[in-house]
Amino acid sequence: MRPTAPGGGATAVVGPVRPQFPGHGVAPDGYGGAMSKTWFITGASRGFGREFTRAALSRGDRVAATARDTSSLDDLAAEHGDALLPLELDVTDREADREAVARAARELGRLDVVVNNAGYGHFGAVEELSEADLRDQLEANLFGAVWVTQAALPVMRAQGSGHVVQVTSVGGIAAFPGIGAYHASKWALEGLTESLAQEVAGQGIKVTLVEPGGFSTDWAGASAHHSEEMPEYQPVRDATRERYATATPGDPAAAAQALLRVVDAEEPPLRVLFGSGPTTAVPQLYARRLATWKRWEDVSHQAQGG
Repeated sequence: MRPTAPGGGATAVVGPVRPQFPGHGVAPDGYGGAMSKTWFITGASRGFGREFTRAALSRGDRVAATARDTSSLDDLAAEHGDALLPLELDVTDREADREAVARAARELGRLDVVVNNAGYGHFGAVEELSEADLRDQLEANLFGAVWVTQAALPVMRAQGSGHVVQVTSVGGIAAFPGIGAYHASKWALEGLTESLAQEVAGQGIKVTLVEPGGFSTDWAGASAHHSEEMPEYQPVRDATRERYATATPGDPAAAAQALLRVVDAEEPPLRVLFGSGPTTAVPQLYARRLATWKRWEDVSHQAQGG
């Protein structure tokens, strides 16, 4: 996360084998075969969500793709036909989330992968945040993902399988100045999802947190929200812009191919970093944290008491 944005192999299938969908018979012609998956992806109009949708469709999977304005998916619908189910959705509407998930399960027959990608970045120092700024950020990035997940779990439990993918951020395990509301939403989603993974492990449901670094999306562009700026924080904003001016963003299309490897893995990770930068920065971050905890260990023991 930064201001430019914040596997298993295939199994051979002999003959025209198509998966059975409970209550719907075999999948329609053109479906990708026994290894194909059915997806529910939020925020599919642009950025990661669009590339995830495109990658899944291109390999023969079927996708229920949500967007506030489904006209943004018209080109994909024209190319892939009934393999794409466009759904108009504002993820902050809990009842609408339930209805969208139910419709996807009903029309597509099952839900193998649910990707909670919808959300946005809010820019503003902590002192600059209004109550609406913070609440709106949490509604979209945290509550929207929770409502969709809650709606999907009964479907997956009935199937005995499924994979919930939460698109968080490096900003879900680290924090930087000027985007505290965004971090609050992603750190909360990380903790909630780690609990979820333990709760549903015995139900055949897998859970993964995808933690991207900086990518070429419009995360900091048209989709971003901004607080009213205070002049006292202008030096912080200037330093942040300078820090990231020369950074090289990742390619969302490449991230989509990486996600396919994650969801196809027999044992997918609870957490996976997307992008090269975080693979160096995150270990350094944790090394500093461990060193600090060790340096203050005597205070930790003192706090334990007798």
